[in-house]
Amino acid sequence: MALRGTLSRLLRTQFSTTCQNRTHSVAVLGAPFSKGQKRRGVEHGPKAIRDAGLIERLSNLDYPVHDFGDLSFQNLDKDEPYMQVPFPRSVGRANKLLSEAVGSAVASGHTTVMLGGDHSLAIGSVEGHARQCPDLCLIWVDAHADINTPLTSPSGNLHGQSVAFMLKELQNKMPELPGFSWVKPFLSAKDLVYIGLRDVDPGEYDILKELGIQCFTMRDIDRLGIQRVMEVTLDHLLSRKQRPIHLSFDIDAMDPSLAPATGTPVNGGLTYREGIWITEEIHNTGLLSVMDLVEVNPVLGASREAVEVTASLAVDIIASSLGQSRQGGLLGPLGIPETRTNTQNMQLE
Repeated sequence: MALRGTLSRLLRTQFSTTCQNRTHSVAVLGAPFSKGQKRRGVEHGPKAIRDAGLIERLSNLDYPVHDFGDLSFQNLDKDEPYMQVPFPRSVGRANKLLSEAVGSAVASGHTTVMLGGDHSLAIGSVEGHARQCPDLCLIWVDAHADINTPLTSPSGNLHGQSVAFMLKELQNKMPELPGFSWVKPFLSAKDLVYIGLRDVDPGEYDILKELGIQCFTMRDIDRLGIQRVMEVTLDHLLSRKQRPIHLSFDIDAMDPSLAPATGTPVNGGLTYREGIWITEEIHNTGLLSVMDLVEVNPVLGASREAVEVTASLAVDIIASSLGQSRQGGLLGPLGIPETRTNTQNMQLE
């Protein structure tokens, strides 16, 4: 415990040479986009999260909050599949627009929160961040690895391929998709950590093993505990150099009992306390620069309460990342108890 506190203080004092124009203000940017996968409704995620009180919650923190509203994405009349990948031009164009918006917010000195939309949007969000802060590191909290390529993806959906566009080590394994000529790999495998994995495709498993990417499955979290997982994560990413953190948080990382309104739920996910511990520890570094909160899908909630529970959880995760402490009385979303469904989890051994 003392070591972790010392590390947090050290990071705060040394974070002075990277992205120096970042100030203590928050920019919220909505990206109502759904064509990275086939289930409609996730484009309503930003509104659901705002309706759950996000801006009001963040306004209680100690720095200014600027809500820049939602980006507007144009529909393309013709966007036929390419290599069984649906809507490649639409996804590429949306991500280019998002990259410019995130880059602008970071350049203006804001800690930036991107509200999705599906997880294909992380391509643009992380790329735009990296244009301003090329030494960033990435923490990917998700039930899925999202590191398929068009050659390995069972579905072709681009929300399951986001990370593959970013990694330099996969440059020769990524075919050129229409709409993505503007994306050049910018991240090394050593600069990425996964937390919460429990549904990994065979092709993804091979990529993760081949590249030696640091991963924590739910089995690892059960075995090590979330405190140790975060200690290893931050040591892996920050021991060589203090640099900005990009947190990309898919709501399906949480157990479906806590986040039912999402497109690809997988049993056996993070409890409320584990999810909030992750975000608290990231906040305590003082290095969070951009975060994504994606895959809230109000259309897929079985009831109004299911949608409210999921959106309220998203608000808690974001607020915790930005400094809201549980010591102030923060409770779980709508008082729903924490559970973890017993399931067989995959471990990358």
